[in-house]
Amino acid sequence: MLSRSRCVSRAFSRSLSAFQKGNCPLGRRSLPGVSLCQGPGNPDSRKIVINNSSVFSVRFFRTTAVCKDDVITVKTPAFAESVTEGDVRWEKAVGDTVAEDEVVCEIETDKTSVQVPSPANGVIEALLVPDGGKVEGGTPLFTLRKTGAAPAKAKPAEAPAAAAPKAEPVVSAVPPPPPAAASIPTQMPPVPSPSQPPTSKPVSAVKPTAARPVAEPGLRSEHREKMNRMRQRIAQRLKEAQNTCAMLTTFNEIDMSNIQEMRARHKDAFLKKHNLKLGFMSAFVKASAFALQEQPIVNAVIDDATKEVVYRDYIDISVAVATPRGLVVPVIRNVETMNYADIERTINELGEKARKNELAIEDMDGGTFTISNGGVFGSLFGTPIINPPQSAILGMHAIFDRPVAVGGKVEVRPMMFVALTYDHRLIDGREAVTFLRKIKAAVEDPRVLLLDL
Repeated sequence: MLSRSRCVSRAFSRSLSAFQKGNCPLGRRSLPGVSLCQGPGNPDSRKIVINNSSVFSVRFFRTTAVCKDDVITVKTPAFAESVTEGDVRWEKAVGDTVAEDEVVCEIETDKTSVQVPSPANGVIEALLVPDGGKVEGGTPLFTLRKTGAAPAKAKPAEAPAAAAPKAEPVVSAVPPPPPAAASIPTQMPPVPSPSQPPTSKPVSAVKPTAARPVAEPGLRSEHREKMNRMRQRIAQRLKEAQNTCAMLTTFNEIDMSNIQEMRARHKDAFLKKHNLKLGFMSAFVKASAFALQEQPIVNAVIDDATKEVVYRDYIDISVAVATPRGLVVPVIRNVETMNYADIERTINELGEKARKNELAIEDMDGGTFTISNGGVFGSLFGTPIINPPQSAILGMHAIFDRPVAVGGKVEVRPMMFVALTYDHRLIDGREAVTFLRKIKAAVEDPRVLLLDL
């Protein structure tokens, strides 16, 4: 019985030792002869009763927690259906530490630039695409080690702890005398004399410092820059429009007196209520939606593949915005359901995103009609080019005071030239002129929109 008790003690000792080392019991199996019961007076206590034929068996599994940095591969986000590939421009390099949502690279597509942020804090381990390389949706871009900092270096082995000092007898609390200070020299060391005396020379003999070379006057040079993908796409689309559409432009002029007077009278109240500035673009967008409903053929398009005319029951107006990268045309959707405040709010949001290079591809997809405002740059006259797959585009120009005939008299009025370029394969001259006159009437007298005239 004594030897069996010792065996049980050794078994429990091994079990406890394994538990302390990280072992976790997966299950216990009690064979015949072993029972587990509560101790008296304490329901949490346990005791094991073992008879002569008992055998105690414990099964364990080891749980190992290995802290390894996770390495993830970041892929190209999915593009819109109209975009197939883009060019990569890296903002970070291998070994750079990046924070979550920090931009690692930018993918320039035909329509916009897509920024690819870091999904987590970490360190860039590898760039899988060269700078300027072409990628498609789902292409692996780079690998990231999720650490939030550079991989930790191995720590040097710690020196063994010094032995505990032996107990010493207690001495007096009087501090020991300070160590004797080093003796201060009473004389300065002698200054060594130069081996050769310095030679003197006249100022005229000193040579002046050579000046940096200056480019010769009249020197002509040139340099080359690769066209970015957006500029290439703009060139391609405009050439396609010239080769496909039978473009023709009709012109008219608009008296801006009433719209300027309306803006001056109500801009403060409009700003106070909607927290938006009242501009002229919203008037032209609203007038264009009104005219497109009156002339639905201008809102239609030819499907060259099926030789059919596609009529759109919705009005999505693209507004051209100039950016340092090129011209972008974000879309204001369902304009026919909007009022002036809705249009101004949408224009401000899209314009701000365009200036910050934050336009998504979805912001520029579609569009049934385009308005281009060259007047902000001082343009007096021009013929815009159709933005395919649309059938017409309206060009706005600058407002200049000009003498005009009003009621048999010559008056100076603020005037604007407008131009409508249209696809003559689909739109006849009568329809184009009628459409442009509808816009003229709605801008010159906004009450036309209220009365639906």
